[in-house]
Amino acid sequence: MAQSSLPAESALAPPASRHYEGRYHNLTVLPQDGLLKKLRIGFKFLFLSRPADTRPAAPVPVQRLTREQLLDAPDNSLWRLGHSTVLLKLGNDFFITDPVFVERASPVQWAGPKRFHQPPLSVDELPALKAVILSHDHYDHLDEQTVVQLAAKTEFFLTPLGVGDTLIRWGVPAEKVRQLDWWQTTEIDGARFAATPSQHFSGRGLFDSNSTLWASWVIIADNLRVFFSGDSGYFDGFKQIGEQYGPFDLTLMETGAYNVNWPSVHMQPEQSLQAHIDVRGRWLLPIHNGTFDLSTHSWHEPFDRIAALASSQGIPLSTPQMGERVSLLQPHAGQHWWLAPVLQPAPLAAPPAI
Repeated sequence: MAQSSLPAESALAPPASRHYEGRYHNLTVLPQDGLLKKLRIGFKFLFLSRPADTRPAAPVPVQRLTREQLLDAPDNSLWRLGHSTVLLKLGNDFFITDPVFVERASPVQWAGPKRFHQPPLSVDELPALKAVILSHDHYDHLDEQTVVQLAAKTEFFLTPLGVGDTLIRWGVPAEKVRQLDWWQTTEIDGARFAATPSQHFSGRGLFDSNSTLWASWVIIADNLRVFFSGDSGYFDGFKQIGEQYGPFDLTLMETGAYNVNWPSVHMQPEQSLQAHIDVRGRWLLPIHNGTFDLSTHSWHEPFDRIAALASSQGIPLSTPQMGERVSLLQPHAGQHWWLAPVLQPAPLAAPPAI
């Protein structure tokens, strides 16, 4: 697969993408829902009754973090902070994916999907970041308030084409922004990053659909390789990524917020597992779950299904609690924390004896 490099000193977007024809598009043409169907799906999702267990009945366990703990932690460590937000310590530098620290994944903070849990630490408590890695511009992956707060402590922002322009409009200095097309690479202090295809879409309003690109990411630092899927439906591109960049020590694979109404842009757990196999991953760490109510399945179903699937196929699976450290050199399985008694509804009290 041909690829090009983006010079480390460049903050400018590369030339126009072959994936752009007035709007960005996927590698294959996806079925298009009509306006009426989109409105019907949106109405049902927002206004009709939803299953009671799309949100946890009790607090999600979170391991609190401090800046000092992160600075003292061994190199080649990883922490899930929520949804698709993952903090990595590589080469004693910190990198973060799709940081969202606000209460709601929404254009407004008085309505929209609300967090199940608070982040393990605040934006202010984060150490200096070498780079923020962004997959696309949807509200559960790109939050303006968080980006603005992070700008002063972040050296670089790595984005798909067009997303960096949004950051610059928000006040991020242009020299900090590197925008990549699919299969382009850039380096930061010896670490290598490649924007790779995903099958999704973009847009933050009614009239900007697919005006920016979406991507998955390959992260290579020393002898470690990590794959971050971003959001994606299942497609042949995963096999191409595996051929080009695999095998991966660990994959951060979208597993959650799926629905039969959007099969082309979000994966069912069976497809998430197959995508992990396609990219030639070793350990699988499922993300895009456990923080926001973005579909109609139970909040714990993605964990239940991916755990059963991985066990049946002998795939090493890591399911850390939010804030729990995972070694990239020797990942651990983690506990099935979503099944803990604290997360189950309290049993009804027995009637008093008469």
